Amino acid sequence: MKTGSEKETRLHIDAATCAGCGRCVTVCPFGALESDGSVAVVNANCTFCGACVDRCPFGSIVLHRAKRAGGADLSAYRGVWVFGEQLDGRIQPVVYELIGAGRALADKLGEPLGVVVLGSRMDSACRDLLAYPVDQVLQVDAPELAVYASEPYATALSRLAEERKPAIVLAGATAVGRSFLARVAVSVHTGITADCTGLDITEDGLLRQTRPAFGGNIMASILCANHRPQMATVRHGVMRAASRQSRGGTLEKVAMPRAVFSSRTRRLDFMAEMGDRLNLSDAQVVVAGGRGLGGADGFAMLEELAGRLGGAVAASRGAVDAGWAAYARQVGQTGRTVNPKLYIACGISGAVQHRVGMAGSEVIVAINNDPEAPIFEVATYGILADVREAVPALIEALGPPTGRTE
Repeated sequence: MKTGSEKETRLHIDAATCAGCGRCVTVCPFGALESDGSVAVVNANCTFCGACVDRCPFGSIVLHRAKRAGGADLSAYRGVWVFGEQLDGRIQPVVYELIGAGRALADKLGEPLGVVVLGSRMDSACRDLLAYPVDQVLQVDAPELAVYASEPYATALSRLAEERKPAIVLAGATAVGRSFLARVAVSVHTGITADCTGLDITEDGLLRQTRPAFGGNIMASILCANHRPQMATVRHGVMRAASRQSRGGTLEKVAMPRAVFSSRTRRLDFMAEMGDRLNLSDAQVVVAGGRGLGGADGFAMLEELAGRLGGAVAASRGAVDAGWAAYARQVGQTGRTVNPKLYIACGISGAVQHRVGMAGSEVIVAINNDPEAPIFEVATYGILADVREAVPALIEALGPPTGRTE
């Protein structure tokens, strides 16, 4: 039996009913259970995950979860926060999308919108955020925060959330947002919905978080009714970025003890995932390939076409699953969302899961030899042709490659 008072989370094993069968020992992923053949015993490795509770056929294991002291007073939580992700001192594009979404949520609640920026020497970037429709920018400035590390970032945001009590906290579903916001949720004892594609406020004032589920076959709506703050990461490219429209917001520099910024890790080097290619989510021209290309070699001509247009190359899930393209290129419900000025779909049938990821494109050109392909339903221009003939013809007509611009 795990020692501790009744107020602590603990695992209790009833020695009177435990048969010492060892099933709980085999299912524990942390090696926290032992059995001598007569009764199971829990050791200090236990994380209270509960796997053993479901495994025990005799109902001998009970997990007592501690309640937070005094419970959570939900009425004390107010306002919407956006995590102001930065890289090398530059606010990332997803932040402006979150400001647009956060402003709509805050207006429905009749509450303020704030942006939290963690970094070093971010004064200019923080002042610039005040040109957007935010009510407050909270700046935590320290040399240790110049380069992202999950421990100090999570500790700083957790401490700030516990002190200021925002009702909603949003971050981009980026490598940074995904890696540390879950740590914040655990620290402040709340839930988090990852990779949201839609946000709204219910009649009861709760945050409705919508995300793809079961491989993108359904859309799940998730509520966090009993804990605060309500937290979500949001997919880049699905929300419309806020325009510059100042509300006369304020900038507050928040001081924290140096111990908050301690970390057991440090960054040695940084290598961009896609080398010198354009970031797919930010590209103004996207050339995408699907199963209609017939093989991985078909992407070589798409690279050439993208080079002529100064764009980036993407792929459908079918092409990625076939091993013809990396997952980093996947556009769709289970991949990236893009909103370029020009989207050229080459050999893509246009399943609804793919269309969700590119439907916001200004101009869509579809190349397919199937006149019934669903992609033609959303295309601005359709080319009914074999993609292996049409793309080389386009390349020849466009001439030498252009310089790529962000």
